[in-house]
Amino acid sequence: MTALENPKIKATLERLHNAARGDWLVFLRAVPAAAVGALTGRGVVDSVKPYLKSAYIPIDAAQGRALYQFARMSGARTIVEFGCSFGISAIYLAAAVRDNGGGRVITTELEPEKIKAARANFAAAGVDGLIDLREGDAMETLRDVATPVDLLFLDGWKELCLPVLKLMEAKLKPGAAVFCDDMKGFRKTLKPYADYVRDPAGSYVSMALPLGDELEFSVRA
Repeated sequence: MTALENPKIKATLERLHNAARGDWLVFLRAVPAAAVGALTGRGVVDSVKPYLKSAYIPIDAAQGRALYQFARMSGARTIVEFGCSFGISAIYLAAAVRDNGGGRVITTELEPEKIKAARANFAAAGVDGLIDLREGDAMETLRDVATPVDLLFLDGWKELCLPVLKLMEAKLKPGAAVFCDDMKGFRKTLKPYADYVRDPAGSYVSMALPLGDELEFSVRA
């Protein structure tokens, strides 16, 4: 039996995925602010940020299982995540680390309420001992990650995905997997990221996976 079938992990993930289905109400409430942001030039993302403090904006179950499988296949023991939210993806990654014989998932989050909720979710799933949740700006909280990183998952603010990748680059071991979520929904914002990891002269072999809102899968050369 894999860790994903562990009763605590399974029940916690099911509860969180069910709760995340309510995100559409959050997005509905944010529509007027998004319209004002677009009309005034402030920007849609900046305008809706206050509303997203209560939104899960998670990976779906298929993406979670895929991340688990990639982490298991590579034997990942040190995983870094940018963008924890309520902790769904971190639980999938921690399940893989557990089944790989131990290690840790280092994840980051800015919002205090999400941090509090994520810690409770990790404890409910029984994986809190495998997760190092760092509070604050990822460009600072991830700066001192010293151990070679086996897998990097980028799912925070999209304009920061490329800067975070570059921050972590020297820490990625050869053959490390890098995933970036929401490539389709944020195609314009993530274009610099896509151009970087898909550059034939660069340091990655990369392709889009048709999972969720499109998941970019890159391997460090």
